[in-house]
Amino acid sequence: MTDDENRVAGLVLAAGGGRRLGGRPKALLPHRGRLLVEHAAEVLRAGGCAGVHVVLGARAEEVRARAALPGCALVDNPDWEQGMGTSLRAGLDALAGTDARAVLVLLVDQPGIGPEAVARVRRAYRSPRSLVSAAYEGVRGHPVLFGAAHWAGIAATATGDRGARAYLKEHADAVALVECGDVAEAYDIDTEADLTHLE
Repeated sequence: MTDDENRVAGLVLAAGGGRRLGGRPKALLPHRGRLLVEHAAEVLRAGGCAGVHVVLGARAEEVRARAALPGCALVDNPDWEQGMGTSLRAGLDALAGTDARAVLVLLVDQPGIGPEAVARVRRAYRSPRSLVSAAYEGVRGHPVLFGAAHWAGIAATATGDRGARAYLKEHADAVALVECGDVAEAYDIDTEADLTHLE
């Protein structure tokens, strides 16, 4: 692993309030004997990310109190109710003061994505200008990797629940797709029906 590869940080977006789940924050949902936020942070670590940042919002104090997140940098997003874009901006702001050359972003509500998908996306990093996305049968999904050269542009366009979607669409020619459909399932835990995915 090169020195640059050692500087791919992990970022979990875990601030949402679970509006369609009756106001249960997804970070606090149980899965395989631990909370979803713990699971996501461990997936990034196991996938080879150097340093994991976790953005908290809804019931942040409860998440801090209940979740075991050793070694993670916890980032508060007071604007979490305005959507995922604010969490992405908060995470990128926190990373701006580090030596990270890229960040690999994972959503807290996608437990079907494990360390192998993270590792594949991370291995596609080439430079701070890298843009990499997992793909499922050729369709772009998560996790995604943003080289540091793109952070300012992403932060400027991350609004509402769209996150980096607009930026990635605008720079589609530069995005390297890494097929992960054989090692991951990209479902979201959004509704009561989706809770059947949790174990």
